[in-house]
Amino acid sequence: MVEQQRQRIEHEMTKMINEIDMEYLRKMQADMHRCAAQCCDNREASLERVQKCVENCSSKINWAQSYVQRELEQLQNKLQRCVMDCNDDVRVEKFTSIFEDCAKKCVDKQIEYMPSLLKKIKADLSKKPQNQ
Repeated sequence: MVEQQRQRIEHEMTKMINEIDMEYLRKMQADMHRCAAQCCDNREASLERVQKCVENCSSKINWAQSYVQRELEQLQNKLQRCVMDCNDDVRVEKFTSIFEDCAKKCVDKQIEYMPSLLKKIKADLSKKPQNQ
């Protein structure tokens, strides 16, 4: 039962990550590479200018990847805290089914939250980062 819940949350997280990657991150990464190539094509720029140019090209994708990673870590932390609460509530083996039901509710709650998290991430990725 617990394995089934682990697989459910992994499946949903993989779906969400793939969607973010396909809709946002890959385009940002391709843009970064095109931008960096243009920096390198500038034969009149100094080494330092080219390096700064390449760094500027990668700042948006770096921000986006860090942002997505932080959001997913927060989601995982919420799930872990919820399951730990279930575990604290049930310490006796005969109550395993109670723990499993509780853990299932944790997974259900996080899966239910994922569409709004995905919407938030997409909205934030559509905006230019504050520090850009």
